[in-house]
Amino acid sequence: MLKRMHPGKKTHPETKSRLHPRNKHRGRYDFVQLVEKCPELAPFVHLNAYGDQSVDFFDPLAVKALNKALLMQCYEVSHWDIPQGYLCPPVPGRADYIHYLADLLAATNGQKIPRGAQIKGLDIGVGANCIYPIIGCSEYGWSFTASEIDNTALHSAQKIVDQNLVLKNKVDLRLQPDARNIFRGIIRQDEFYDFTICNPPFHASAVEARAGAVRKLNNLKGKTVKDPVLNFGGQNTELWCPGGEERFITTMIRESKEFAGSCYWFSTLISKESNLGITYKALAASKATEVKTIAMGQGNKTSRLVAWTYLDTAHQQSWIKTRWKEI
Repeated sequence: MLKRMHPGKKTHPETKSRLHPRNKHRGRYDFVQLVEKCPELAPFVHLNAYGDQSVDFFDPLAVKALNKALLMQCYEVSHWDIPQGYLCPPVPGRADYIHYLADLLAATNGQKIPRGAQIKGLDIGVGANCIYPIIGCSEYGWSFTASEIDNTALHSAQKIVDQNLVLKNKVDLRLQPDARNIFRGIIRQDEFYDFTICNPPFHASAVEARAGAVRKLNNLKGKTVKDPVLNFGGQNTELWCPGGEERFITTMIRESKEFAGSCYWFSTLISKESNLGITYKALAASKATEVKTIAMGQGNKTSRLVAWTYLDTAHQQSWIKTRWKEI
């Protein structure tokens, strides 16, 4: 017997086709399974106007509970929490970044993804949530060094690392003592990283960040919102920095040249397409030998992963033979 459709019910594709093929979140959320894994999600699950189980994505507490349930269901996490007001990023988009990095590493390794703790990443700005190390450790067994300038965020991330077996002995958290620096003060002598990962602050000031939040919520809700509540949270250091995304990325590129032999692939997420031009100009000035741009999409939003290396082909192959031993 055919199930009667709710009048005016929206039809949703069974697969989120813009997400990476290995992304575990391409299908629709199974809230029965999620609540079974994380009972504290239950109070936030309700039937929406179309008769589907969902949560209020404008409610920060609901978003946080959903994130915890997804991490528990998909990434071997048993304990996860963040302080009130800290960034609670959408898990599917963060997973995409990790999977595309894995593809990047595989491209020069006979299309085989290098796995195991000897593959080491550097997460710039790990935040209180520790999302990238969680996904990278669970999906590929990688290990991470993770930097942060906010002591409260670093303490939260350390608590997550200490409480989850999947992260044990695989994540080294470090405080960045100088907010003007990115790699300086973090990468130590004789350390080598197979990749760096970063989601830079988007905005150039608190005023700009607030205006962006108002604009986003107005577009989503279809009505004017004067006092926005950020559903995904975020502290000042997570949302803005002097000069915004553009200055942060150009500083990162300039510093990366100093550590050209310490990392195979440097990378960053770029939210604003208008910043691609200045990024490519900075990479040309730094004499990167190879630059890759990968478009990533979630819903109606498109962002870009830009990766660069200073290693020529011979040094790339030497790096792989030396560091990427068969598991």
